[in-house]
Amino acid sequence: MNIVCLDMEGVLVPEIWIAFAEETGIPELKLTTRDEPDYDKLMKYRLKVLKEHNLGLNEIQAVIKKIDLMDGAKEFMDKLRRITQVIILSDTFEQFATPLMEKLGWPTIFCNTLEVGENGEITGYKMRCEKSKLTTVKALQSIGFETIASGDSFNDLGMIENSKAGFLFKSTDKIKADYPHIPAFETYDELFEAIKKAL
Repeated sequence: MNIVCLDMEGVLVPEIWIAFAEETGIPELKLTTRDEPDYDKLMKYRLKVLKEHNLGLNEIQAVIKKIDLMDGAKEFMDKLRRITQVIILSDTFEQFATPLMEKLGWPTIFCNTLEVGENGEITGYKMRCEKSKLTTVKALQSIGFETIASGDSFNDLGMIENSKAGFLFKSTDKIKADYPHIPAFETYDELFEAIKKAL
């Protein structure tokens, strides 16, 4: 049995932190996993910047409510879920993902959790497990699934390279150049056809 594992930000929805950086005018928050492979380092940096500007979960959630899905994402997911099982594997947080999952028709998502103080200050975060995307793909394989994976960032490479088929989607020129053996696509139609062929 096959199961498709998709990244969320940059694949189905715009990058939340970039949208928040643009809304608040804080360019330091534009850094994402496309720029920084070390997720722990990236998150500690983000929390430091939020604290300096006295911003917390409430302000981020207000911006997330305004974020629209990427053009064609809902149709792509609906079409894909008619032919195979799909799980979204994301390093985002439950507190960020919920309104976006509603817009996508409530697909299954495995993500992480923020630690939030009573005043809305984000004090830390709890990862579901180490190397969560790769660990999840291996766990799914251990219970009889063959995985097909797609994402756009450094933190997607483990699940992509360890699946029976893996694809980059709307990735950076650098990642595409550094990993020329991974097929890279720019449109949902291309990605859908590649996944369909791999099933």
